[in-house]
Amino acid sequence: MRLAAATLDAPDARELAGFYLRLLPGWAVRPGEDGPDWVHIRPPGGGTGLSFQTEPAYVPPVWPSGPGRQQMMIHLDIEVDDLERETARAVAVGARLAAFQPQDDVRVLLDPAGHPFCLYTDATEPQ
Repeated sequence: MRLAAATLDAPDARELAGFYLRLLPGWAVRPGEDGPDWVHIRPPGGGTGLSFQTEPAYVPPVWPSGPGRQQMMIHLDIEVDDLERETARAVAVGARLAAFQPQDDVRVLLDPAGHPFCLYTDATEPQ
């Protein structure tokens, strides 16, 4: 048994997959794994990937969570070599900085569907 992917719901699976393809250099759509409501992308050389599923009733999570608000169920931790450069690049391809930042050496961003993800360097423990 092995984990093949984490799946993120979104109002438009293809749009969100496109964002992650721009964010993650070298990643590609897995052959035969895309359609109007489903896309699976994988890193170069294979391995665990990300899948995206269209959910018409999707409600974006709120981070940090609060009483009575849609809670985050999962977030992605992405290791980078240069935190400032990659944060700027993530914003340039469609991410936005979360309003709350827990510490100086981790950046919390939101993808276009509102899922939080963290950028950090190898010297930083992800949140």
